[in-house]
Amino acid sequence: MHLDLVGGEIQPEEEMDFDTVAKYSALHAKPPGLSSQYGTAGFRTKAENLDHTVFRMGLLAVLRSKQTTSTIGVMVTASHNPEEDNGVKLIDPLGEMLAPAWEEYATCLANAEEPELQTVLSDICQKEKVDLQHSAFVVIGRDTRSSSKELSQSVIDGVSALGGQLQDYGLVTTPQLHYMVCCRNTNGNYGRATVEGYYQKLSKAFMALMKQAVTERDGHLCLKVDCANGIGALKLKEMEHYLPKCLRIYIDNDGSKGKLNHLCGADFVKVHQKPPVDLEMKINEKCSSFDGDADRIVYYYNDAAGRFHLLDGDKIATLISTFLKELLVKTGQTLTLAVIQTAYANGSSTHYLEETMKVPVQCAKTGVKHLHHKAKEFDVGIYFEANGHGTVLFSKAAEDKIRHQAENEKDNRKREAAKMLENTIDLINQTVGDAISDLLLIEAILALKGWTVQQWDALYTDLPNRQLKVKVADRRAIDTTDAERQAVTPPGLQEKINALVKKIKQARAFVRPSGTEDVVRVYAEADTQENADNLAHEVSLAVYHLAGGVGEEPKPIG
Repeated sequence: MHLDLVGGEIQPEEEMDFDTVAKYSALHAKPPGLSSQYGTAGFRTKAENLDHTVFRMGLLAVLRSKQTTSTIGVMVTASHNPEEDNGVKLIDPLGEMLAPAWEEYATCLANAEEPELQTVLSDICQKEKVDLQHSAFVVIGRDTRSSSKELSQSVIDGVSALGGQLQDYGLVTTPQLHYMVCCRNTNGNYGRATVEGYYQKLSKAFMALMKQAVTERDGHLCLKVDCANGIGALKLKEMEHYLPKCLRIYIDNDGSKGKLNHLCGADFVKVHQKPPVDLEMKINEKCSSFDGDADRIVYYYNDAAGRFHLLDGDKIATLISTFLKELLVKTGQTLTLAVIQTAYANGSSTHYLEETMKVPVQCAKTGVKHLHHKAKEFDVGIYFEANGHGTVLFSKAAEDKIRHQAENEKDNRKREAAKMLENTIDLINQTVGDAISDLLLIEAILALKGWTVQQWDALYTDLPNRQLKVKVADRRAIDTTDAERQAVTPPGLQEKINALVKKIKQARAFVRPSGTEDVVRVYAEADTQENADNLAHEVSLAVYHLAGGVGEEPKPIG
């Protein structure tokens, strides 16, 4: 049951109308005792438990919009989660993740019992000095889950209850809604705030880069894409009409018969180290996978011996940073460039970047918001999580210098390099990881270099690795430092890990608490898969015995 909008839009009011809020809220009542927490990806849980949460995020989006005097986004999605789940997250003015203080407000608001709702809203307004006389504008998007349309309507009710204006973009990828928010808050400088504007901006930049590419000879520009039976399939099909015929995309898992994220998608491929079930792959055929909301991408292929090769976020960051550094050198620009990784990045990628490419590498805590924040410290900051979520950030100063050089440089070689950088900037969705944008950038780079996916893969060989998790009574028993690479508590755990690592060649291991459940995540890598597996097992035992393990003791792998 929902209250309808009158005339399509609700006009802003000068003060909070708690009677109206209470009336709407009664239609989206919170089940007593139910609690949740706003994480890096917002709220995620079973769809049937989300109605009150998404309604309240509509309320919060209005307050955030009034406080920042800008458009705020609300996306209904659960990304790579199973189809029965759903979620919601807010998008800040420049298309970035919600500010940390407002994450806390989101959690507090979602967990408030019905009688407390008015008090919590008033507290937020007071703490953040929200001027209720300011107008509010909220844009809304959703993925293809069966629950998403109704939950989007609940968001609309929340926006309407506080007198906010809104635009519902309907079915869009998560990165597309981030793009819309940025466009609206930069007066169109970032692009036109329409789906067509998104396609036109990316396709124009892609085709400009392709004009300088090696002509297609060996199928470099043929690509099979597993879209996880999600929104990416719908949007990639629409995008194809804007792209040149030299790029041939074959869409698999398009939602016509399979379940969202079930035995397919970027997360499945990354975790299981194998292609999606039922995906037909020819020998050395270039393939890629999106996740359910199209903000992650990974590449892969099977070689002639039938071995599976995964090119994950580390390989993508390496390819892009190599390309950008070469262009920057050609322009003669003295801009700072760095790759931002997490502790999960494969050691071989870090070594290749630092030792071969002479590209600085920085490590940030796990979570896109930490990577994004760190990338902002450089003129050109490239970040990708190993799972394939990532993008490139260009500082305003760097972008201005590049565009000025592309327009005014007298030296032909430098001017052409600057123009390629300019087109690359326009091809990248700087607001957030974007599978469609990243796919086009990767394909352009491979075409410009005349490389096959195998040549890209050969830049370096990943060290064998293993990820495990250990159930514990309380994940807070583990505390870490040094971007989660060193355990501070419990006493003796880091010393034990150090001793285990010393015994094995090229070994590295770390542990970190899960952000959502009472488990400790273990990562280990070494010179052989057997050594990586043994190291992961031994570290798991140390966690079990020193950090309050529950249930059965971890068993050896295999």
